Amino acid sequence: MHGMKRRLLLGWAGMAGLLTLVAPGAAARGDGYAIEPAPLTAVQLNDPFWSPRLETNRSVTLRHLLEQCGESGQLHNFAKAGGLMAGEFRSRPPRDSDIYKILEGAAFMLAAGPDPALEKELDELIAQVAAAQEPDGYLYTARRLLPADKLSATVAGPKRWLNEQKSHELYVAGHLYEAGAAHFRATGSRTLLDVAIRNADLVAKEFGPGRLQFPPGHQGIEIGLASLFRATGDRKYVDLARFFIELRGRPETHTLYGDYGQDHRPVVEQEEAVGHAVRACYLYAGMADVAALTADSRYGKVLDRLWNDVVSTKLSLTGGIGPRRRGEAFGDAYELPNLEAYNETCAALAAAIWSYRMFQLEAAGKYVDVFERIIYNGMLSGVSLSGDRFFYENPLASRGGHNRVAWFETPCCPTNLVRFLPTIPGYVYATGPDGVYVNLFAESAATLEVEGCPLRLTQSTRYPWEGRVTIAVDPERPLEATLCLRVPGWARNEPVPSDLYRVAATDPAEPTLRVNAQPVELRVENGYARLHRRWEKGDSVELDLPMPIRRVLAHPAVKDDAGRVALQRGPLVYCVEGVDHGGQALNLGLADDAALAAEYRADLLGGVTVIRGDGLTAIPYYAWGNRGDGEMAVWLVRRPGTP
Repeated sequence: MHGMKRRLLLGWAGMAGLLTLVAPGAAARGDGYAIEPAPLTAVQLNDPFWSPRLETNRSVTLRHLLEQCGESGQLHNFAKAGGLMAGEFRSRPPRDSDIYKILEGAAFMLAAGPDPALEKELDELIAQVAAAQEPDGYLYTARRLLPADKLSATVAGPKRWLNEQKSHELYVAGHLYEAGAAHFRATGSRTLLDVAIRNADLVAKEFGPGRLQFPPGHQGIEIGLASLFRATGDRKYVDLARFFIELRGRPETHTLYGDYGQDHRPVVEQEEAVGHAVRACYLYAGMADVAALTADSRYGKVLDRLWNDVVSTKLSLTGGIGPRRRGEAFGDAYELPNLEAYNETCAALAAAIWSYRMFQLEAAGKYVDVFERIIYNGMLSGVSLSGDRFFYENPLASRGGHNRVAWFETPCCPTNLVRFLPTIPGYVYATGPDGVYVNLFAESAATLEVEGCPLRLTQSTRYPWEGRVTIAVDPERPLEATLCLRVPGWARNEPVPSDLYRVAATDPAEPTLRVNAQPVELRVENGYARLHRRWEKGDSVELDLPMPIRRVLAHPAVKDDAGRVALQRGPLVYCVEGVDHGGQALNLGLADDAALAAEYRADLLGGVTVIRGDGLTAIPYYAWGNRGDGEMAVWLVRRPGTP
């Protein structure tokens, strides 16, 4: 470590040494992380909540996005650039990335189950992508289709890479790498992977000490390079990801992008999350990947600091981040507006990806708590129940006029959703050196390898509407192992793992645990109840998480929530809509002593549990905006109770 520190203190003259810091064999496990999520192919999801959404994503959202990409022109830019069809460039140059995200999402769908028609469709689209690639590996359709004078007038710039802060050529490449790796894992085909490899090899050739020395304008290639390493085993991709990360905040190499692009100081010196929220979280997720693959403890310390900053001062109750419209950016500490909150859907997804990587690094349940909050609230709100209408922004209040739409000029959010939703089953279970983790609660089954023994887990639950979870534990042979069950913070009267939000009154109902119908002591360690025993066929575990309706209050420094209260039940944040209250929602109040009751409504919004009481009806936040335009509010006026 002393040698490492010395090289870092040499300034840019010592940057060449950074490329040698990856220790061969440092990552003992397949992806470098101590904790590995269960492969998608190992999990069968049959969940009343998530399965219909994944099916809608496959049958509706994917079709809708392909149709919209065709109408907007970006789908056909590859065929045009490859000489397979005539026509001019349409759309905006960085939008190649949306096609890659759609390809990645479709690949995850194939991993979940065979679909010959979809696989054939992907093969045809991949052939168009491959045809558009230039002989040296460069791939950016605008540069191949637009004449030089028009390129200069767009964000692309007259030469490769040199307008990277706006062209996002490296960001686009990162999505290509993720799509190539996902398609290879799902199908075994190298068609898209080889396109990605040729491009990444070009980037590795053109960037580095003594060559091009500036970081991506929009982060994302760092994650993609880590994915490419896992698919190929070629460590130069890890080196390159590390190189790009270490460039930030180095004025001796490039004109700094400033805090908007997290380029205001070297990453190891950054104290708080600033700037464009999506770019920031992609950077932090990439840093986590590199930390895992290089055993660099410096990155882990920085990531702890940045994650705690977000969760303690910059996280909306719904899990949304990036409240400032200007710059789609983080604000100051406790700057968490409701009506004006931007909270881009992509930012929620990026924060979820980063939080799960933090769990993989540290095996702490708090990271999955935040991940869960995001996916049930700030992420899921981004797509309609029908699967073909979307929110780009996810405020916590609306005067009306904030409607879901079919498409955006910059459709990054819909295409991010279509690639993220199919991965949900892979987040339910995980394995690590200290046991098997049950992180999410969903009707599912998984077969995992533990100490060389196949272990079948079958989970039964009506989560998120009910908190009882039953798990059948069936090892192929008697197996001594630890089963780690996440006990969510919300079930322990802790909305988030900080003092940013708190419950108004502690509920006395506590989680309980049974093994083979016999009560056992539930002790929570780092967010998990750990059951170490000799497991045999026919064993079962029951975790009961009481779901009282909780009133939530914000930290006094959150000015927009002063004198207001929010409702949460289980992992779900609730809101009120004008459609249920004569058109009014923003000024609705809730008395401290008002009786509240939960009621499941199978006939409403695809089946939801509503909260009723004191003249109001509250629905899950994710479901708002599905019944037409109108007012909405998460934070209600808090009224004192009866004297």
